[in-house]
Amino acid sequence: MAAPKKYPDELKARAVRLYRESDPKPTIRKLASRLGVHHEALRLWIRQAEAGERDDRPTTDMLAENRALKKKVAQLERVNDILRSASAYFASELGQTRR
Repeated sequence: MAAPKKYPDELKARAVRLYRESDPKPTIRKLASRLGVHHEALRLWIRQAEAGERDDRPTTDMLAENRALKKKVAQLERVNDILRSASAYFASELGQTRR
């Protein structure tokens, strides 16, 4: 069974709307205290609301894919180093047997 929500959805939507429509932007801490919510909760709500709108931040899926690709690149670089070393070794052995 899921834990009950601490803050209603209407409050979250209102808080994000107030933050976005304010000019100049208030500090999150001050706005949160005015609304009676924890400042980290408000910061998270604002970030979640912006997540779908911003293209300059990678998504969670993109970050996971980047991590996987970095691991794959590192593995392929190790394999290439081994193959280069083996190639150099066999080339030197071949050169010694032809003398």
